[in-house]
Amino acid sequence: MTPTPPPAAAGASPAVAESADSDTATTRYAEAETVAGRVRGLWRGEPGAGGSAAFLGIPFAKPPVGALRFEEPVPPESWEGVRDALEFGATAQRGDPGITLIPEPSVPGDATLNVNVFTPVPGIADAALPVLVWIHGGGYVTGSPASPWYDGRAFNRDGVVTVTISYRLGFDGFGHIDGAPSNRGVRDWLAALQWVQDNIANFGGDPSRVTIAGQSAGGGAVLRLLAMPAAQHLFHSVWALSGALADVSSERARTASARLARLAGVAPTRDGFASVPEDTLHALQSKAVEPESGDRLAGVRGLLDDGLSWGPEIDGDLILEPTVGALRSGVGSDKPLILGTTDDEFTMVLDSAQRKLRIVPAGLALAKLHVPRERRRAYLADNAAQRRKGTAAVLGRYVTDVVFRSTVVRVAAARGTAPTWVYRFSWPSPTRRWALHCLDVPFWFDCLDEPHVAAIAGDAPPRRLAAAIHGAAVALVRGDDPGWRPWSAAPGTTRVFGGAASAPDVVADGYRSVRALV
Repeated sequence: MTPTPPPAAAGASPAVAESADSDTATTRYAEAETVAGRVRGLWRGEPGAGGSAAFLGIPFAKPPVGALRFEEPVPPESWEGVRDALEFGATAQRGDPGITLIPEPSVPGDATLNVNVFTPVPGIADAALPVLVWIHGGGYVTGSPASPWYDGRAFNRDGVVTVTISYRLGFDGFGHIDGAPSNRGVRDWLAALQWVQDNIANFGGDPSRVTIAGQSAGGGAVLRLLAMPAAQHLFHSVWALSGALADVSSERARTASARLARLAGVAPTRDGFASVPEDTLHALQSKAVEPESGDRLAGVRGLLDDGLSWGPEIDGDLILEPTVGALRSGVGSDKPLILGTTDDEFTMVLDSAQRKLRIVPAGLALAKLHVPRERRRAYLADNAAQRRKGTAAVLGRYVTDVVFRSTVVRVAAARGTAPTWVYRFSWPSPTRRWALHCLDVPFWFDCLDEPHVAAIAGDAPPRRLAAAIHGAAVALVRGDDPGWRPWSAAPGTTRVFGGAASAPDVVADGYRSVRALV
């Protein structure tokens, strides 16, 4: 399905400013008001004829440096005149993250708490278009809102104002510090969403129709927000792609911070950590959560048993209980939710070990991960097709299922009759073999022409698949039915995007293969 945008307000047209460069090409700008001052963005395409304006790097809080480094986000200073919003703002991600499946560049600078707004109707306060707010992934330690894949062009084309937000990462965002506010990264999400409530009408958006969405850690972030009483007034529906929950216990958070302090040679206090340069803590934060034993599998077992090391902490203040428990108690039950995963999020990680593992029985390999015997047997019985692909494929799928796919079932079950739709993304990458982590993102954003997409999706990714999943996203944001029966009405019902041509698009028990894990 190809969505069509609703009309803007009758008689309304965005204000456009023009300038000519030395080659006589015309650059068009757009302007909009914010609570802190007026901003200038850049038009892409023709205003009113399918084009949209990008406002980049608008601060929603003061730079979190100096005395504000470990503080709650503080509203930005106001400015006079018109502030340029023509380039991405600084990112909390520093330096070159190396080869990543999603291109997510780092931008230097201190003003890392900023938003990017993409809109077809800037300055038209009564346009009241629905709004999508995107939270990037990266395991809560990396990632960037400046990815070309997160550009809101396609959503703008379909009548949706789009916002991408930044937040503090790793220890700075989520580490436990005596004497400092907890969950600073979560507080950044809340502050950015409040900025949307206060300002998005001036960019043509409707603050009463905000959908939050994210992928991987970003998917975990939107599920965490859905399960937070303090966040309920800030959004109205949710889409979680490959949601990775953290739900770090207070004890675990304190232990990691204490170890980081020892590595840095300081006291585990606000003053102690503040005395350490940011880049030093970044260099040490991964070492602080590594297993101290020499067991090479200990880190994998830790991930499977405890989840991600840095991320939202159950602090007894802002976050009172684990995500699934809060959802089970009814938090967020009035809000529609769509969630799903790719079929083989992390299976590709073990491709290089395929030859070595071919002589190892799958049951023995799972035993090395301390999977109990009865669970092993049940899991292997439910995954016979994957087992025929070899032990590496089974182990990769098991990690995928524990970290991602079982979360879908637990969340959907916890919500009971609350409106919940479930899907799978099953189209295998022609370059990477599997329906792997991040592969669904350019389809969801309908940005298949972006140059980096070919590396993960090949030279001819199916546009009909992008139209299907992007169309479902637009439907949710608009408040429409996404197009298949909800899990909440018939538990197990799953939409399959990109499955075999001969297979049905909707199946009765799409996550049957993970039932031994839940």
